Amino acid sequence: MRWAIGLAASLILLASCTVGPNYKRPVVNVPAVYRGEAASEPGNQAANSLGDEKWWTVFQDPELQNLIRMALKQNYDLRIAATRILQAQAQVVIARAGQFPNASVGPSVSGVRSPGIPGVFKSYSYLADELTLSGSWNIDFWGRYRRATEAARASLRASEWGRRAVIGTLVENLAAAYFQLREIDLELSIAKRTLGSRQQSLKLATTLEQGGATSMVDVRQSQQLVEEAAETIPDTERLAQQTENQISILLGENPTAIPRGRPITEQPLPQTIPAGLPSRLLERRPDIRQAEQQLIAANAEIGVARAQLFPQISLTGSGGVESIGLGNLLTWAARYWNWSGTATQPIFNAGSLRANVRLAKAQQQQLLLTYQQTIQTAFREVSDSLIAYQKYREFRQHQQALTAAAQDAAHLSEIRYQGGVASYLEVLTNETTYFTAELNLARAELNERLSLVQVYNALGGGWEQ
Repeated sequence: MRWAIGLAASLILLASCTVGPNYKRPVVNVPAVYRGEAASEPGNQAANSLGDEKWWTVFQDPELQNLIRMALKQNYDLRIAATRILQAQAQVVIARAGQFPNASVGPSVSGVRSPGIPGVFKSYSYLADELTLSGSWNIDFWGRYRRATEAARASLRASEWGRRAVIGTLVENLAAAYFQLREIDLELSIAKRTLGSRQQSLKLATTLEQGGATSMVDVRQSQQLVEEAAETIPDTERLAQQTENQISILLGENPTAIPRGRPITEQPLPQTIPAGLPSRLLERRPDIRQAEQQLIAANAEIGVARAQLFPQISLTGSGGVESIGLGNLLTWAARYWNWSGTATQPIFNAGSLRANVRLAKAQQQQLLLTYQQTIQTAFREVSDSLIAYQKYREFRQHQQALTAAAQDAAHLSEIRYQGGVASYLEVLTNETTYFTAELNLARAELNERLSLVQVYNALGGGWEQ
């Protein structure tokens, strides 16, 4: 018995061996600065980043904040991501259980009757009771189960980062949809205000025509302006209600009306966006962290596959008490035990085990490339969004000047028409230009804020609660 215990202890000590490569973070090409950062922050590359800010400090509309809080509680994509974490936690327990012995205990009852052979022995029967404790242990000599546990834990961390990525995307989508809704509201307000003004102009043109001061052509051109404004209202209302439906789904609710907060033009915008150090993006972006954890899991799976090439060592044993009479079951004389140790070395499997190693290595290489691609994509998204924010701001500034000029031209043409020195065609042209300019300015205000949302998400913001 002592030598068996010594053998088991020796096997336990030797079980510290673990085959397969240990993970090392790959070297990646990180730029010194983001492209487009110089345009928004000349000469300023501070360590702080907009991505470090909490979402409620970036989006300061109280109604939008309430919607985001509601979505974080009710959104189905986020709740599905949470269930993936629960699944991954269970997988860790399952994988880790392979490192430990399995044991079971249970009673059994068996009955036997033999008819006997005449002249040789008499018939007999008995009823035997048994209480057995059995166990088995596949010793993790080559680290197969430890590598499997390492892979499962990395998958768990990947699921956790995946959930954070879902949070960031949810905040981005909800903020973008809310800004779109407020911009549509502005377009609807512009259309209704313009319609009311043009209806007054139509009344004036009709009165002048009836008095002989103008022609029916002017009346028809005035009607064109009225219908131009009127036709935009139903389509804008359609867009508003469909956007409300989109927001409702993000909230995890059936389509319903959405409360409004600040107008689109009063949604605050930072003058400059601190992008921070590009190297910190590797730690902040959830999708990058998730891709790295998936790479770690694939790296550990190589060890799992390689361990199957080596001998598998296992110990099994059982012991208990057995007696024909129940009264003698728990006596010392009723005891029994047995144990065995085996080592199995694969000899022939048509190359499947080595192919399994090659498969694990190929999968690890795929996820390595995916990790590197994810990093490059992240840098591109940050650069694109920084450039977009700066250029949309410049566009909005020019559009403001254009709208102001169009408004003044429309006002002057109306005065000239009423003074009899210009035709109504001039009024028609300038009114149409002004209406289009107002709508384009509203969309420019939206694009500037959407680019802010994109910068914030690209920098890895929005998931921290």
